[in-house]
Amino acid sequence: MTHERIVVSVGGSLIVPDAIATSFLTELRALILKEIQKGKQFAIITGGGKTARRYQEAAHAVYPLSRDDLDWLGIHATRLNAQLVRNIFNDVAHPRVIKDPTLPITATEPVIVAAGWKPGCSTDYDAVIIAHNIGAQKIVNLSNIDYIYTADPKKDPGATPIFHIGWGAFRKLIPDTWDPGLSSPFDPIAAREAEKFNIEVASINGEKLPEFEKYLAGEAFIGTIISPDKK
Repeated sequence: MTHERIVVSVGGSLIVPDAIATSFLTELRALILKEIQKGKQFAIITGGGKTARRYQEAAHAVYPLSRDDLDWLGIHATRLNAQLVRNIFNDVAHPRVIKDPTLPITATEPVIVAAGWKPGCSTDYDAVIIAHNIGAQKIVNLSNIDYIYTADPKKDPGATPIFHIGWGAFRKLIPDTWDPGLSSPFDPIAAREAEKFNIEVASINGEKLPEFEKYLAGEAFIGTIISPDKK
């Protein structure tokens, strides 16, 4: 019996908010193993988070770097995080981290782990390409916020949470272009591709993993759904 993989994009800020978050990783492993027992399979893509930004800022402070150079630092940070995640799923994961989401994915293990691919996009984009590659129509985007908001709540006190939004309206809320280290609820390039492929994204706070479990069970959860616009 073939099981559809659930694509999960894990923000680097969850894996390494400052020090490595072993408590989060322990809880994530327990949840994924529990869901595997129910017959689910997963493709986990890891972000670079603060590790990426620290390397980018440090290098740029010493010598001005090109956009590609900054992106490559971020990509290698995602690969370090991906290796960490793959190792904590050693008993159920494919032995190699996927670095090119466009190549055929033939892994049969319950968990596959992927990381950054190339300059010009983020791991959000990789998640969308992998989802399209394996025929998945849903992506769970685990970050450190409860909802996507109408504006940055740290800068705009009038920002309100969004519970459900279409891709067209969502793309108007975010920048049009990608920059290394960009802080956005979802990479603009990834958003465009997800809209094209009619993929739904659930944005959930990874610090509240029971909400992720509720989403997997089809129950009401705290988070934001970005869905294909009705034709």
